[in-house]
Amino acid sequence: MSDDVGEPGRRDPAEQRAVPEQRLLEGTMTETPSSTNISTKLEQIAKTAKEMRGVALTTLAHYIDVEWLREAYRRTRKDGARGVDRQSGAEYAERLEDNLPSLLQRAKSGTYRAPPVRRVMIPKGDGTKTRPIGVPTFEDKVLQRAVAMVVEAVYEVSFLDVSYGFRPGRSAHQACEALKNAAIRMGGGWALEVDIEKFFDSLDHSCLQEILRRRIRDGVLLRLIGKWLNAGVQEGANLHFPEEGTPQGGVISPLLANIYLHEVLDEWFVGEVQPRLRERAVLVRYADDFVILFARKEDALRVLEVLPKRFGKYGLTLHPEKTRLIPFRRPDIAARTRDEEPGTFDLLGFTFHWGLSRNGKWIVKQRTAKDRFSRTLRRLRYWCRIHRHEPIKTQHTALVRKLNGHYAYFGVTSNIMALGRLWHETKAIWRKWLSRRSRKAFISWAKMHRLLAVLPLPPPRIVHRYGT
Repeated sequence: MSDDVGEPGRRDPAEQRAVPEQRLLEGTMTETPSSTNISTKLEQIAKTAKEMRGVALTTLAHYIDVEWLREAYRRTRKDGARGVDRQSGAEYAERLEDNLPSLLQRAKSGTYRAPPVRRVMIPKGDGTKTRPIGVPTFEDKVLQRAVAMVVEAVYEVSFLDVSYGFRPGRSAHQACEALKNAAIRMGGGWALEVDIEKFFDSLDHSCLQEILRRRIRDGVLLRLIGKWLNAGVQEGANLHFPEEGTPQGGVISPLLANIYLHEVLDEWFVGEVQPRLRERAVLVRYADDFVILFARKEDALRVLEVLPKRFGKYGLTLHPEKTRLIPFRRPDIAARTRDEEPGTFDLLGFTFHWGLSRNGKWIVKQRTAKDRFSRTLRRLRYWCRIHRHEPIKTQHTALVRKLNGHYAYFGVTSNIMALGRLWHETKAIWRKWLSRRSRKAFISWAKMHRLLAVLPLPPPRIVHRYGT
């Protein structure tokens, strides 16, 4: 896994699983002639799925051929972490023209055996806890990508606008912007911040497979997905077989999570809950992170009461402490109606709060969440400590990359102060560990400023500009 300061795309952008944590599993791609043929096939699948809504599709695996696998290979990151077989993308590519037909034959005949995923732990939240990530073998990533391409084309026509995670053309920043715009239009209200406890570890296999069978009846695809769900997890020398959950880090896992929560939350909320509410409510979901904004407190309390029962029906549990209802009325409205003072809530690594624009109007702003900022500094300190003996230019190149990666995600309008603080903290941390290269290595601030004049660290910059 990357140790960059910027959010790669974990799992969440916020937990590096997100757009920059799943892109860990995809490489930079350029179009090839075969890509056009694959695009045509994907359009055919989507067209069929749209015309046959509510019908289980039985013939899908025939779309997967060697050309399809080659496109899946092209979309798979080649320098990602290695699985239990320790084979790299480069090593797999040495016999690519033999490997792909063999993989296709095994997948279609049913003889393909899903290898265990290699479990690694990454920091979670404020960094005091860890989260397990499963690393498949490279060949398994390619096959998962091939199947995910088919399944995504089927489901994308059904997914609702409320979900933003791991969907083509959608991003974490779009989710944040949709939530801010809704809050401004509504004059705020009550924000229900929800945390699903150990979602990827507790996803019910039988429920997921039942949901899939309502839309997909292709035996080849269902058999492969079943194998991935039941593949073992190798941690060190230990191998075990969880009876529930899907490994975070697998190529197909985010798609399966979206399919599951589309059933559990999205369709239920839009189809059954919203029509019964007295006033407006807006749901914004990114993978397993979501916030519901209500115009009326009574509506929020009713949903908060039934939400644990709804999720419990599908084997999921809401975290009792992290799931909370926050007053979020626009400050002037709250003062006029004598409501509770507006609080703040977090989503995707940002804290959302009310503030005044340059024109003196109340708007919703974003700043880096405290736990995310603390974790970033902790990672910087660790990196500078273990790399302090490397050449200064090498360290400088890495720190520039880390800061630019951070700005690329957190560089949003209204967050310039947090970016500036990180910039100053980075200089201080770097100076501290350069001063500990040896007993005589102390660097004064005057000397550090001279170094930074030659090797400057990139200053804060706003990448995502919104109206102010």
